[in-house]
Amino acid sequence: MIPMIVDSIRVNLINPSRVMLLREHDGPRYLALVIGNGEADAIAVRLQSQEVPRPLTHDLLNKMVEDLGGSVVRVAITELVDTTYYATIFMDINGTPYELDARPSDAVALAIRADVPILVHPDVLDQAGFEPDQDGESSDQDEDEFVAEEKLGVFREFINELDIDDLGKT
Repeated sequence: MIPMIVDSIRVNLINPSRVMLLREHDGPRYLALVIGNGEADAIAVRLQSQEVPRPLTHDLLNKMVEDLGGSVVRVAITELVDTTYYATIFMDINGTPYELDARPSDAVALAIRADVPILVHPDVLDQAGFEPDQDGESSDQDEDEFVAEEKLGVFREFINELDIDDLGKT
């Protein structure tokens, strides 16, 4: 298993989705996973050390495990099938090991609260991982294309909804 850290939570400008970027702890590769807004917010809140007035779902889950005499040991993104990632939460409850199937976003949100390793199976990283450009940054051209696509989307919708047969009739 390959240790990873949460690099960032980003917004996909083409469609309204969030992307969690995991970075290889001791290497150059990244893994991008599209995640839900709620999970993205839960991860971002913790990464930014923000205080919330009431516990979030993953805070509650971590507290329950601890109060019942257990601990989260590590989480792992174990498999990629088609476009679906699978994860496992590894726990110890009173000396007995448990493994729970989970969505990667939930596993990571829990891992950063329990301060435990986030791991990725080598096959998953080989299959879906990527390295940034040589200068260590993402391509500005790609970002410009995303912004341009988002801005043009409204006009494309308008043009696609035009009824050509009605043009010139007034």
